[in-house]
Amino acid sequence: MKTQFDSLRPFEKRVVVGVAAMLFVVLNLWLVFPYFSKWGEMQTRMASAQAKLGKYHTAIAQTPTLQAAINKLMAGGNSEIPIEEQGGQFQRIIQVQQAQSGVNLVSSGKITTRTNNPYFVELTQTISVQSKEEQLVDFLYNLGQDTSLIRVRGLTLHPDPPRYSLNASITLVASYQKNLKPGTAKSKQTLTKR
Repeated sequence: MKTQFDSLRPFEKRVVVGVAAMLFVVLNLWLVFPYFSKWGEMQTRMASAQAKLGKYHTAIAQTPTLQAAINKLMAGGNSEIPIEEQGGQFQRIIQVQQAQSGVNLVSSGKITTRTNNPYFVELTQTISVQSKEEQLVDFLYNLGQDTSLIRVRGLTLHPDPPRYSLNASITLVASYQKNLKPGTAKSKQTLTKR
């Protein structure tokens, strides 16, 4: 059985092939070639997506390390202290370190409270001490090593009149976690589970 194309004369076959070729070229010019300029944009977008995916994989790989750091901070000495006891805890730590280091506490100022972010309360106290250099360094070092997150914000040093010891005015700051509202306790648990 002959197909219709085989039944055509040679000239008619050439015309049909020529029309098909022209139709193919026209369709390519109309539907395909305008999108060749998009190829570069698509490659740029793909490279950007691959870079973003690499960053995500790097962050996901760091999850165990970050979770361990979060757990360590949450287990620190001040994370579960009720707001009523934070001032007393702050003073106790200072007094314990002062007694261990042999620093003489001359005077202590009032504890001020400041909330500079939604998760932490910052307690500040200025104290005046008198001691030898080594004792003062031990006192400041031991405060920094404690899990209480106490740090020195300001320090003023000058020798006492007979020049046997140092007088220091030290502004100490401690950060304590705010008590979470009942609705946010659930979000805190989900954060630690991730």
